[in-house]
Amino acid sequence: MSQPSPQPQQIPVVVLAGFLGSGKTTLLNHLLHRSGGSRIGAIVNDFGAIEIDAMAVAGALGDSTVSLGNGCLCCAVDASELDEYLERLAEPSLGVDVIVIEASGLAEPQELVRMVLASAHPSVVYGGLVEVVDAAEFDDTRSRHPEIDRHLALADLVVVNKTDRVADGERVLGLVRSLAGRAAVVPATYGRIDPEFLFDCRPSEERIGQLSFDDLHGSGGDDHDDHAGHLHTGYDSLSFVARDRPLDPRRLMTFLDSRPEGLYRIKGYVDFGPYDVQSRYAVHAVGRFLRFYPEPWPGGEERLTQLVLIGSGIDAPALSKELQACENDAPHADEHGMWGVLRYVRGPEEDLAEPVRTT
Repeated sequence: MSQPSPQPQQIPVVVLAGFLGSGKTTLLNHLLHRSGGSRIGAIVNDFGAIEIDAMAVAGALGDSTVSLGNGCLCCAVDASELDEYLERLAEPSLGVDVIVIEASGLAEPQELVRMVLASAHPSVVYGGLVEVVDAAEFDDTRSRHPEIDRHLALADLVVVNKTDRVADGERVLGLVRSLAGRAAVVPATYGRIDPEFLFDCRPSEERIGQLSFDDLHGSGGDDHDDHAGHLHTGYDSLSFVARDRPLDPRRLMTFLDSRPEGLYRIKGYVDFGPYDVQSRYAVHAVGRFLRFYPEPWPGGEERLTQLVLIGSGIDAPALSKELQACENDAPHADEHGMWGVLRYVRGPEEDLAEPVRTT
């Protein structure tokens, strides 16, 4: 089966937050070394916007540094200034696949998320809030900074780092999960999480199409040996393909509105059949954030639904059955059937001061 023709792709912008010493820079360095050929752009603390070849050594950053003046991004720049950095990193000639904003340990994550969502640049899309927690210092951090509870409640993914340094890791994980709501919570040592949690890793050859199903699940290639031992233990994934029947928009929205805790990311294309015969709908969900992007069907390509779901502790077979139940081969569309989907389609005049989240 051929993949859909490449379309102009929005670059996910991931906000990486956490208090001082939690391991944010270690995690970012890990991503740079394990990105499988993907190209990462980074906005790092007081260092500014940096365009990075993800296969290069993470330390070689100095020549492409732009100073922000201080280390607290939510104070150092406003939304328009951040847009300038995002525009630079989204320049097509750079070939950046994902942008990571590593916030200062004293930054306010909610403000950074609002700034990203307020971006007017058409080539970027909010990619989620990742909160890094130091397991060894978590109790003391909560005592000194009670606002961490609020930060965890806002997060889409929580990385509980340094679990090797605590004897009661399960207690810390349980406490973090109780505070993190529906966010996926992933234990880690030395910031080692699988990059697929945050972005599609580019294969060694040129990527074909927007979704990398083969890369996500592995096809025996050497690149996947790098993940042996620990990287894939923190999450589960599911790919869903519906070739013969489109999805019913009402059923799909019921599924999305009730998706379980720990289901961190959903991405792909949806065929709504008679509800919109001209367009397929790219779907992008990170935690509770959800957006649909209608786009014309590529000429000559098979019309089908392709989705990838990634989470921690999810029941993949049950989710697959729920998605199968969304299929519908009715030849005619209910004129009001798309209303739920269209709530999450960005309009030209939409105010993005607040995240668009499902209830």
